[in-house]
Amino acid sequence: MSLPTTTDVVLVDTIQLTANIGADCWGRPREQFVFITVHLHLKPSFLEISGQSDNVVDSIHYGHLTKAISALSASYTDVRALVNEVTQKAFALAGENVDAVRVVIGLPKQILLANDFEVEVITPRGKDSLHQAAKVSVKDLVMPVLIGVNPPERLAKQRVITNITFYEKSGMHKVDYPAIIQQISGEIENTAYLTLEKFVLHIVRISCLASDAIEAVTTRSQKPSALSFAHSSGVEMTRYRDAF
Repeated sequence: MSLPTTTDVVLVDTIQLTANIGADCWGRPREQFVFITVHLHLKPSFLEISGQSDNVVDSIHYGHLTKAISALSASYTDVRALVNEVTQKAFALAGENVDAVRVVIGLPKQILLANDFEVEVITPRGKDSLHQAAKVSVKDLVMPVLIGVNPPERLAKQRVITNITFYEKSGMHKVDYPAIIQQISGEIENTAYLTLEKFVLHIVRISCLASDAIEAVTTRSQKPSALSFAHSSGVEMTRYRDAF
């Protein structure tokens, strides 16, 4: 196991707003809940100054950052436009002591049947966040599936909880993730499986081939009803697009 590298980070976790970032889970362009988390990746050992002085003025004033983000406008062309504005605010307020800004936008009402939808972008200083690669996560997607090798499992569908992480290539992309999830759900609905391995590989393949902008996909699926004395059984796979 490799040892961690020395890092200094100031973060503001889960600022709640309402904003119009395009269509919601019903395809209607209107305001929805938005949760914003910002990580300021600082120059090495920057926080040692305030750590030794115990004085807030020697650090980054995350209160000012929180107020600036809370005061953002309520309408954007899409979620990446919101990421870009948050990133610019963070660099402007934190000054030269920040090497990179990581922004995570959570949209819990974006995907039907899923618990959350997140877009994460890391932007180095001097770069444009709109052209940076994004990590997009669909969390706790619940689908009823006919799956399993035991006789009772062949008679009724059971809940399968799936998390899918899409790794986009760098560049400005327009990927319709609700449509991808709808495609996955549609194919799963009319299919039966003996194993989670087959189920997960099917989802990974659909996800990788859904858009040229997607470079890789990680899928983890779990059966909460499979074992009496465990939370769930599960399978996780990561594949690059060129594997298919």
